Amino acid sequence: MDITKDIQPMTTFRNHSAEIMQHLRDTGRPVILTVNGKAAAVVQDAAAYQRLLDLAAEASAAEGIRQGLDDLHTGRSRSARAVFDEIRADHGIPR
Repeated sequence: MDITKDIQPMTTFRNHSAEIMQHLRDTGRPVILTVNGKAAAVVQDAAAYQRLLDLAAEASAAEGIRQGLDDLHTGRSRSARAVFDEIRADHGIPR
């Protein structure tokens, strides 16, 4: 992050949006917009945002798999047969 270019007041963005959008495309880095000196918004190009979403989805899937494996190793799981037998019993569904 280059704080001289990647942190800008909202008024600068409003007055120079084309140049800031070009900066986003050129660098791939987000720009933090400030209001009264405090961070108010983050602007980034669509491709960079999509990469961020993809990384978050991958991390979420990996964590889900890790938790599932942990459940298996610690005995916090049941067989599909036991689950279906319970559902059948609860709802009076014959085998």
